[in-house]
Amino acid sequence: MPSLSPLARPASSFTLSSPDIAEGSTIANKFVLNGFGCKGENVSPALVWTNPPAGTKSYAVQVYDPDAPTGSGFWHWGVYNIPAAVTSLAQGAGNSLSRLPGGASGGMTDFHDTGATGANGNWGGPCPPVGDKPHRYIFTVFALGVDNLHAAAGIPKTGTAALHGFVLNKGLGDKLLGKASFTATYGR
Repeated sequence: MPSLSPLARPASSFTLSSPDIAEGSTIANKFVLNGFGCKGENVSPALVWTNPPAGTKSYAVQVYDPDAPTGSGFWHWGVYNIPAAVTSLAQGAGNSLSRLPGGASGGMTDFHDTGATGANGNWGGPCPPVGDKPHRYIFTVFALGVDNLHAAAGIPKTGTAALHGFVLNKGLGDKLLGKASFTATYGR
């Protein structure tokens, strides 16, 4: 397997933010799941990334809760094969696959087939168990030196978010050009 190039390390100039959710803030009810006892609106937040590494051919976005009491965390959103010319996702883009940028594809989340996210629209907002300390939700964008993640990695679009996460963080080697993240919390 090829080693990571120096560009694959997080670059301070490559950033991810959201006009809807500030770094370190508490996630508003608008973005919280409407299901499993939560009463949010389940709207996906807008995301914006800037200063991508040179050679970026596509992006991927994942949202992960490492505090979920599953032994493996909980995946809330995955969007793959976002074209290099796209540097944002609009609020609500994760609520219907038709709202994603052309060429992009939504991936599996841990809400798949539960009915909590409609017809598997993709975004599933925070909904930690009552009484847990607030969970962390890590939003990450990956800048990739490949046009199509699935073709480059040899994985199906229907692969789990964890499989996609492995490929994004390790499996693509020097084709991971950079990543940027921010974290927000939610508890009930």
